[in-house]
Order: sequence, then structure tokens, then C-alpha cells
Amino acid sequence: MAIVPHRRLIGVLGGMGPAATVDFLNKIVLSTPAGTDQEHVPIILHGVPQIPDRSSAIESGSDAPFLPMLAGLRMLERNGADVIAIPCNTAHHWYDRLARTTAIDIIHIADAVRDELVSRKSLGAVALLATRGTIASGLYQTRLAGTVDTVVVPDEHVQQLVDASIAAIKAGDERAGGAAGEAAVLALIESGVEFIILACTELPMALRHSQLTAGVIDSTVALARACVIASMAVSRAPLARAG
Repeated sequence: MAIVPHRRLIGVLGGMGPAATVDFLNKIVLSTPAGTDQEHVPIILHGVPQIPDRSSAIESGSDAPFLPMLAGLRMLERNGADVIAIPCNTAHHWYDRLARTTAIDIIHIADAVRDELVSRKSLGAVALLATRGTIASGLYQTRLAGTVDTVVVPDEHVQQLVDASIAAIKAGDERAGGAAGEAAVLALIESGVEFIILACTELPMALRHSQLTAGVIDSTVALARACVIASMAVSRAPLARAG
């Protein structure tokens, strides 16, 4: 009889947005070294799109997303999640508060991106393509401090392209999302940054058919890889998290 390998159950606090969550789940599968169904990562999903918009909440000073996210976290706890992932960069504005409410390890998406940058030996300037809320929260600037020399945020023109790309993907218009996303990436490539972080989980979807892949870090892939590592780990030692 074949031995079924031990896997820790990954709880996904998703729905922010729905298509990006599905894309994340697929990337977990693609990132898993498995030859049979049984070798894959077990996942439980809380996918509720009705969680209020995270970026506009940060910009307006609203705390509206916190309690719905906390309710999702509690559902994942009750159903046995060993590790939790949140495939929404902007939602990590509430990471510290969520982490303090649970004994379950929550993987921070910016930490997963940091590990990816370290593996590529990046120490120079990296650019951040993200929602206005993610940029305003400073979560990447804080988490990447000491790993890279500079985190470059877009000027208003490029940010408008990013906003348009994200909005188009959320509305199901991949062509418009791709055009705006590529224009934003091209502008940053011309500025001479070493790497570009796609720090919104809609942006990798916008650029999935793009040829502009060199030097681009997909935060969704980075988080998926971190989930696979966490699930396959024999030790239950805690993952890196805020104090």
C-alpha cells in the first residue's frame, strides 16, 4: 500500500477578488511537486467576495474589512486549518491584527515576495505595482527594508494605469487589463529598476499573456510557493510573522 505523505491543511482567506483567488489556487497546484492526487496540498477556502473593498477602506480610514476577514479566519480555524494564506496584498494592511487573534500561522505575502527576491539575489531598486491602499499602507516598504536598497512607487500616471488594469480584471475585461498593465510595466522598465513586484493579485492575471516577464515578481506565485513549503514541512515551527 502506498504511503500518503503528511500535508498541513492550508486555509485560504480569499474572495478578494474571486478570480484572483481561483488563480492563486491554481498556482498552488502548479507549484506542488506531485505525481499523484494524494501528494498535493490540502486546501480549505473561505471565498466571500462581499468583504468591503480594502484599498478604498485604507484611503478613507475605514476599518470595514476587518470584521468580515476575522469571521473568515474563524471559519478556517473551526475547520482545522494549520496555516492560513490571504491572496490579497491590500488585505495585509490588517495582517498584524488578524495574526494576534489566532494561534494559526498566517503567511505574509510580502515575506513570500521577500524570499523570492533573496533567492534572486536582488539588493537594488525594486518597483511596486499595487493598489493605492497597499502603497499607502507601507507594508511592502516595511517588509522589504534591509533586503533591497529602494522600493520605488509609481508616479501618478503609472498608478492610473495600474488602477485601470486592476479594475478591468475585476470586471472580467482581460484585454483592457492587459493593455494597461503592460503600459505600467513598460514605464517602470524604462526607469531602470531591477525588479518589478506585481503586488496586487489581479495584476498577474492582467499580464498572463505578456512577453514582459523578465524581472517581474508575481506575488501570487510567491505566496503559492510559500504555502506548498509550509504544507509539506514536517516541523510545526511557526512561520515568520509580525510580533
